[in-house]
Amino acid sequence: MLTKKIPVYFLLIAVVVMSFFTFAAYHFAATKNNESEDLSIVEGGNANCELKIKRLNGFQFIRPLVYAEPICESDNLVKHKSELESIINENKSLGNISSASVYLREFSKAEWITINEKEMYSPGSLMKIPELIALYKMREKEPGFFNRKVVFSQETKVDKHPVYLSKRIVVGNTYTIKELIDYMIVYSDNNATILLNRIVDENVFKRVFSDVGLEQPNFALPQYPINVNDFSVFMKELFNASYLSQEDSESCLAMLSKSDFTQGLISGLPSGCSVAHKFGEGGLDTNPNFSESAIVYCGKKPYLLTIMTKGNDIKKLPKVISEISKKVYDIMSTRV
Repeated sequence: MLTKKIPVYFLLIAVVVMSFFTFAAYHFAATKNNESEDLSIVEGGNANCELKIKRLNGFQFIRPLVYAEPICESDNLVKHKSELESIINENKSLGNISSASVYLREFSKAEWITINEKEMYSPGSLMKIPELIALYKMREKEPGFFNRKVVFSQETKVDKHPVYLSKRIVVGNTYTIKELIDYMIVYSDNNATILLNRIVDENVFKRVFSDVGLEQPNFALPQYPINVNDFSVFMKELFNASYLSQEDSESCLAMLSKSDFTQGLISGLPSGCSVAHKFGEGGLDTNPNFSESAIVYCGKKPYLLTIMTKGNDIKKLPKVISEISKKVYDIMSTRV
């Protein structure tokens, strides 16, 4: 039987062609199934912008990454700032607010913008998020910590009473620390929070701030003023699972997604959106502050939105947050 020899250059061409199609198929599948954070930074319109990188210290050989993002605002999002600023200015003219600040970050493309970022606010119950993180940190060293039981023997008298009340723990009942955490986050119950305040390790709580580059709280002072950008760091580290374990970060955000407050940021979104969020009332009665921070999971590209407001009437502030939230959703839903 005769065998015809194939020229060597035909074999080389065949190998090159097969390699090309194999690479193309692999690249298409990888692009389709996995969004690349690095490529997205280039697509953001600020390819020459340096990264702000925050790492944790206190280890001998590792420096865990907390977050990394461009120090510049996104060109693709900056063009929408005027739309958000017009909502703020209109509500100022109507007397609904005296000021408002916004931080928006799209995680998949590492793009962000901020409005009125230097304004300081009294975060109120937003401080329950760093306390939540601190309590999970404590459980890392004591696995059975959440099962410890606490008796709610007497309600604590406070000078300021929150406007937006929900489900509360009952005097005389016994609760596990995990149950108190649920009440603190899902229902924003201040009674549960006061009990947890007595339990949380002050040093662990302070490190939640200093580890991400923020000033440690002074427990002798009644308030902890913070701006919209700085507070958003806590939500970033939960989403990135960069401070707690993946399982604990998932647990925290799942808990935040069950928050029963719907009059603010949630009301500006379509029904059925999954949102991990927390609101906070702060300030004095004569100058109330109302803020909300959320990770919105509408569509395939979750984004972080923190809105802080001040005004004369706290009942008007959630509506302003709702308006801003709706506009942000409209902007984000059109992005590719």
